[in-house]
Amino acid sequence: MNDRPVAVITGASRGIGRSVAVSLAAEGYDIAAIARSVDSEGMGNVRPEVEKLGAQFFPVGFDIACTNCHSEAVANILERFGRIDVLINNAGVIPLLRNDLLEMTEESYDRVMNINLKGPVFFAQKIAREMIWLKGQIENYRPVIVFVTSVSAVHSTPRRSEYCISKAGLSMASMIFADRLSHEDILVFEIRPGIIETDMTARIKDKFDKMIGDGLVPQKRWGVPSDIGKAIASLARGDWNFSTGMIFEISGGLNIKKI
Repeated sequence: MNDRPVAVITGASRGIGRSVAVSLAAEGYDIAAIARSVDSEGMGNVRPEVEKLGAQFFPVGFDIACTNCHSEAVANILERFGRIDVLINNAGVIPLLRNDLLEMTEESYDRVMNINLKGPVFFAQKIAREMIWLKGQIENYRPVIVFVTSVSAVHSTPRRSEYCISKAGLSMASMIFADRLSHEDILVFEIRPGIIETDMTARIKDKFDKMIGDGLVPQKRWGVPSDIGKAIASLARGDWNFSTGMIFEISGGLNIKKI
């Protein structure tokens, strides 16, 4: 069995997932990086960043929406490392088209919900079962599960309704997992990013530049993936070990209610 703790990160090839992989590698975690393709340019770029920090990098290729693929993926990770200490449920997509709510299609809704909600929920269920078993096998084992949601869980955007609905559902999933797994001494947290500069937001950068400039974000800047990576490293490190179920919003103050 691996002497070092192991972090499993979905959507690890770019953006937030990539930053989380590097941040956790710096904390002493070996990394099981999940993406749809292990041969992508993103996976090729994140590997050396992780390995130069002295961490092992294990790429795992599958679509999180494929719930039938979960068991094999987890088995491969356990075969490689013998343990899973942290799960970062980060993978997610936005709708292919930003249609108005009244034009949203079932096809788009199903795609977003399967990737953003159904897949992460059942993957967390699978990992949680393994964590419960591993508690009896590893001394000083401190398992943690993190769900990466979005401020869209509580902010309406009618032109990407399916995304908002999926993130609201994932937020509730995080609370339910925290409740259930508190009896198993497994910590569960929700990280709620705001407007983060990634590939996902690149196509509407001009719009957000103007909104941020007009004062939408109190701290008056874009978030960057490392803002999320540092927050998750703090959770994995045990800085918040009496705070299971907490929502950590990393949004530059979007959570501030004002008149």
